[in-house]
Amino acid sequence: MRHTAFVRCAESLLAAIVMIALHLSAQGAGKRTPEQIQASFDAHKGEFDYLLGDWDFTATSRAYGKFKGYWSAVRLENGQILDEYRVVGDNGETYYVTTTLRNYNGGLDRWELVGTHAGSGLQDTGTAHKEGTEMRIEQTFGVASGNPSLLRIRYYDIGSDRFSWTADRSPDGGKTWESGFQQIEARRIGPPRSMGPLATAKKQSGTGLPPKEKDRAK
Repeated sequence: MRHTAFVRCAESLLAAIVMIALHLSAQGAGKRTPEQIQASFDAHKGEFDYLLGDWDFTATSRAYGKFKGYWSAVRLENGQILDEYRVVGDNGETYYVTTTLRNYNGGLDRWELVGTHAGSGLQDTGTAHKEGTEMRIEQTFGVASGNPSLLRIRYYDIGSDRFSWTADRSPDGGKTWESGFQQIEARRIGPPRSMGPLATAKKQSGTGLPPKEKDRAK
């Protein structure tokens, strides 16, 4: 069931991949060679691997109080990370869900993220980098609502079966910060996994033409 959901999410985010690629290629054009970009990607592509798999989590927020949910992440064929963050109730009902695509930019030496949930478009973007044993993210949320906030996120105490997450929040684009706005404790409930291509090439026989075209060619 989760795998099917990921496939659907991946299909809906293909447009996001294209948009981000076009935007960022303009930013980094001419600054690094293809070999340098590939070397940078190879050096950093595994930095979000700790997130792969299925997790349950508990959280505390100054805005929403205590809550819980599930977090699942899968690696796409070319190394991007697709994850789903879902807040649920005591009976498993969904209160909130968002999907994030994480992709390393070898031209600018950083991870870049875009988060989306129904009706929000593709405006909630951010950047990330590894600092020692921690992953640091700055990402804007709520752009579509007209009342965006900037989160400064830190993943820490990262292990094979757990990680901790904390975020400071700025409602004014980084001028002022509310420390410890939200905390998350996650525990692994499923192993890391990857997802192959959404479509695979099929071998063609004879002329290589579709059946109707073969008949016309006779």
